[in-house]
Amino acid sequence: MHIKKGQEITVSITDAAYEGKGLGRIGEQVVFIKNSAPGDVVEARVIKRKKKFLEGKLLRVIQAGDVRTEPVCSHAGICGGCTWQHVTYQEQLRFKHKHVKDHIHRIGGLTDVDVLPALRSDEQLYYRNKMEYTFGDRRWLTDEEIASGEPVPDKDIAAGMHIPGRYDRILNLDECHLQIPISWQIMDFVRQYAIRNDIPPYNVVKHEGFFRNVMIRNAIYSGDLLVNIVTYEDSPDIMSDLTSALLANFPEITSVVNNVNDTWSPASEGRYENILHGPGYITETIGGYRFNISSNTFFQTNTRQAEKLYQVALDYAGLTGGELVYDLYCGVGSLTLFVSGQCKTAVGIEINRESVLKARENASENGVSNCRFETGDMKDSFTTELFDKYGKPDVIITDPPRAGMHPDVIATMLETEAKTIVYVSCNSATQARDLALLSEKYRVDAVQPVDMFPQTYHIESVAKLTLHKSG
Repeated sequence: MHIKKGQEITVSITDAAYEGKGLGRIGEQVVFIKNSAPGDVVEARVIKRKKKFLEGKLLRVIQAGDVRTEPVCSHAGICGGCTWQHVTYQEQLRFKHKHVKDHIHRIGGLTDVDVLPALRSDEQLYYRNKMEYTFGDRRWLTDEEIASGEPVPDKDIAAGMHIPGRYDRILNLDECHLQIPISWQIMDFVRQYAIRNDIPPYNVVKHEGFFRNVMIRNAIYSGDLLVNIVTYEDSPDIMSDLTSALLANFPEITSVVNNVNDTWSPASEGRYENILHGPGYITETIGGYRFNISSNTFFQTNTRQAEKLYQVALDYAGLTGGELVYDLYCGVGSLTLFVSGQCKTAVGIEINRESVLKARENASENGVSNCRFETGDMKDSFTTELFDKYGKPDVIITDPPRAGMHPDVIATMLETEAKTIVYVSCNSATQARDLALLSEKYRVDAVQPVDMFPQTYHIESVAKLTLHKSG
């Protein structure tokens, strides 16, 4: 059957695939359709035609499958923040387990490895402790807004989330259920403040304007609330007035900072930061340890689920009290401190200098004396010089970015012959690749997926590796 681009088709969705898209077939051709769910029968328009597959845009659900559910948010299906609100949580967990298992078995070739069912999150909404909203002057108009033919108010200013695949288009949010409600309410307040005071949002093409981002961080246990306003220019008058207005309307706020990003980089981290109110950080607790988290330091975005993740890592490490532990990509030292009470010494390594300073500060404020922290690129820092300073590790915990570990880091790991490696990953594909390389000397005993991001297709996983071949 020859199917053309633009043709409307009827498809039975049988499974979920990469990025959570529904998977079906037309004859022998695979079809991927976003916003569909297994069991659905849908009508779609073909928007992409490749030799081996088709991609369709959902037009309507003819018959809903058993795992389809009604989304909580009115922006579901358009927003890039959470793409799976239309799928029951149990089905999300099933797919995420399958996703990790497929990567470990197919990419890693580790077909005998036991991949456990995903650890569920007790909270499926309002679980994030950090949200980053983007401002722009190119608002995305929904199909309904276009079809109405009515003028769209304030269409030249938008605040919300990027449309998936469109760095220059912003979906104007009227609600968000990923972080506590005050988060999007603060974002909306800044948007309305900009409109009332005729302060332009940043234009990514012309590189002009003022407001770039609003980032909100909240602490689950202390109740601290930090607002980070990211601007293209440093304007003390504007920021002083805005800070006063924010504090008057949201007394829950404990810190306000202004990151000034006057570069072309889209990052929310500014070239420098001005602290306008409070200490400039929030304090959170994990495993009995308190952590000071500033606007630009990495911290797990689901606090309560991070406690489960860290407990899995600690259990897999099998510490007895006498070990030297290396924690690679340690961030602000949250996992380093979490395991410190069960080992002799823990050494954290992190490329971000600010995070290392926070890690040392966190260790000091928690009265932990057996943690050491080093700054540097992992491939340049995790070397024999480091071993000469601290000794070879008995246990290595590694939590690399999505790209996984550099080959030099893996080679050094193999040389150290640490008795145990615990590999925490936010990308099971690169984790599987790295596990295959480490299997030269290590046996992969188990992989535990941990759902840190309900309503999305993202999943963390923790692998336990045991040395089985030395020399």
